[in-house]
Amino acid sequence: MEKQTHTFHYTKPFQLESGRELPGFQLQYTTLGQLNADRSNIVWVCHALTGSSDFTTWWKELFEDASAFNPKQNLIICANMLGGCYGSTGPLSVNPETGNPFFHQFPQLTNRDVVRAFDLLREYLGFSKINTIIGGSLGGQQVLEWLIQQPQVFEHAVLVATNAVHSSWGIAFNEAQRLAIEADPSWKENNSYAGSNGLKAARAMAILSYRQYETFEQTQTEQDAEVTDHFRAATYQRYQGEKLVKRFNAFTYWLFSKMMDSHHVGRNRISIGHALKQIKAKTLVVGVESDGLFPISEQKLLAEKIPGAELVILSSVYGHDGFLTEHEQLNKVLKSFYKEENHQPKASLHSAYSSIYKYAVR
Repeated sequence: MEKQTHTFHYTKPFQLESGRELPGFQLQYTTLGQLNADRSNIVWVCHALTGSSDFTTWWKELFEDASAFNPKQNLIICANMLGGCYGSTGPLSVNPETGNPFFHQFPQLTNRDVVRAFDLLREYLGFSKINTIIGGSLGGQQVLEWLIQQPQVFEHAVLVATNAVHSSWGIAFNEAQRLAIEADPSWKENNSYAGSNGLKAARAMAILSYRQYETFEQTQTEQDAEVTDHFRAATYQRYQGEKLVKRFNAFTYWLFSKMMDSHHVGRNRISIGHALKQIKAKTLVVGVESDGLFPISEQKLLAEKIPGAELVILSSVYGHDGFLTEHEQLNKVLKSFYKEENHQPKASLHSAYSSIYKYAVR
């Protein structure tokens, strides 16, 4: 199946949750597979903080012929979120009102803004129903928001390593990263490289929140006891920072970390529980047992509050990054989720509240 990249242009003023507005925007999106005759095979993917619309570069194992979402049987779509740096309107885009890039003038966004932009793309494509929506981490937060905003659209939802409200722990991690960007003297400048050295440090901090103690012990432990400098763990951190700077920018990183911090599905909706009860999709919640950034307690809350949701916990030494690395487990979990549904009467799919806790093992 041929993968294709497209661009959606929205030319009207776009009101943001903050009260500010964008003078229109564009979203770059990637598709793989073909729409079937009754338009019932759409799988929409929401990417994480530094991801792109090209899901085959960061989650490809879920979208191969033998995977849970076979591109020969599904139309898979992913859009680079608003504010991004992979083809969608973001801080490095030209502001049509000034003729210059936005840079520091780009308005703050929330997940609700991003989801409203996604929904405009959905309407443009003529998708009245989406079979499955799936996302992890920041992408999972956006899946939740979309499920609440448009509950009638989605038939199935897969929420991976995400939460209903971002924790104080997570906000503190993000603020530490932004302090690193702020400490870069170039951050105040208006050019695409502003804050690059700070971004390297921010990424090194982020890796510590994405992984955990055992990850580094298994992968970065020094083999030579005589080494006194330039340790594997130290060079690995530098490598991760340099690698990100080559493909990302500090403006979008700053914007998205703030977006994650502001995530709260209960905001102006009575409560978190009340908001989650609006979800109508058959929902699978997936956690990673060693995740310290989005701990299992957060996925348990989702499974308890979303009607009929199931919870599966993946075994992994990779912490939060397990949602990207444990693709064999995740594929098994997804296939089981759909197989079980096919053996249940349709009337039971949206039954009253029940949570099923399962463990996936390697």
